[in-house]
Amino acid sequence: MPENVLLHAEGIEAHYGTSQALFGVSIKVPSKGAVAILGRNGAGKTTLLKTLAGEMKASKGSVRFDGTDITRVATERRVRQGLGHVPQDQAVFGGLTVKENLLIGSMGDRTGRSGMDEMIALFPRLGQRLAQKAGTLSGGERKMLAISRALLARPHLLMLDEPTEGVWHGVIEEIALRLEQLTKTMAVVIVEQHVQLALRVSQYCYVMDRGRIALEGPADSVRTDPELVRLLAP
Repeated sequence: MPENVLLHAEGIEAHYGTSQALFGVSIKVPSKGAVAILGRNGAGKTTLLKTLAGEMKASKGSVRFDGTDITRVATERRVRQGLGHVPQDQAVFGGLTVKENLLIGSMGDRTGRSGMDEMIALFPRLGQRLAQKAGTLSGGERKMLAISRALLARPHLLMLDEPTEGVWHGVIEEIALRLEQLTKTMAVVIVEQHVQLALRVSQYCYVMDRGRIALEGPADSVRTDPELVRLLAP
């Protein structure tokens, strides 16, 4: 892992009521490129992203972002500091048009620019659907819209929870290509069940098991590690 660390979570523990979900999780994310977080369903991946985003409180440990301790900082302030999060569900306003969703996303742009044309260039399909209600889009198009809305706030780090879930296989490649494009200029954390896509897009990988980091290393090394198959087996 490079030394130019943008986000450093150390010893993170989190609970749902009295049930502990994360046990001493530590990860680092560099200022450019992608980090994958893999694991079975229920391994703690989504909980980790929610804790990093501030949607869940860490009961123990620390989160530093761009040199600042944000462990107790509210979600809204984390967004203003440049931490973007696209959750697994409910990431778009279904009753609003694509254009209206993008306009709402651009309101958080710290540079004062709308950026809508940039998002249409990134995902041309959205340009053909501007007047369409977001709730009527295909699964892949909704994912593209959710990613675009988050990008309009100009984050330094974008965290994506299952960006290809429920997406037609013909669109998965398009999303993968755009993610590869994004990682050349910014930091991305991707939680993804499509293992080969995640390892292709990412340079470093963490594999979670029962709320802990069970395996980590460069993506190429993790891809060929026999332990990966065991950790991802149902």
